[in-house]
Amino acid sequence: MKLRSLRVENQPELMIIPLIDIIFFLLVFFMMSTLYMVEQHTIPVNLPQAATVQQDKPSSINVTVLENGSIMFNQEEIPLALLSKRVNLEIGKKSDTVFILRGDKQVAYGQIVSVLDSLKQAGAHRVSVAVEKAR
Repeated sequence: MKLRSLRVENQPELMIIPLIDIIFFLLVFFMMSTLYMVEQHTIPVNLPQAATVQQDKPSSINVTVLENGSIMFNQEEIPLALLSKRVNLEIGKKSDTVFILRGDKQVAYGQIVSVLDSLKQAGAHRVSVAVEKAR
């Protein structure tokens, strides 16, 4: 007669599939939550579209030309005559500052060129033109 041992013959198993599900859920949760932590402080402008778009984000200053023709230096409205002086002040603080020129697509081309010319005359060597990616 064969006696059964008192030990449990079935060893407990580690279920890995539910563990993987939980890890992926946490990964998605943290990815989605970090998207809402970034705030952009820009003025809403209807940008034109371009096929080649590149984003630069070192220290940058937005120069925006609104649809009505007014010029915004970051969040402050400034006349075109004082733009070069303000750019000189910013370049004096940090010489590698990037100026991002954002112009509404309804603004006359000549006004965008005059703002770009003021930036260049003031000594801004790193100027980008903001556009939206074409769909």
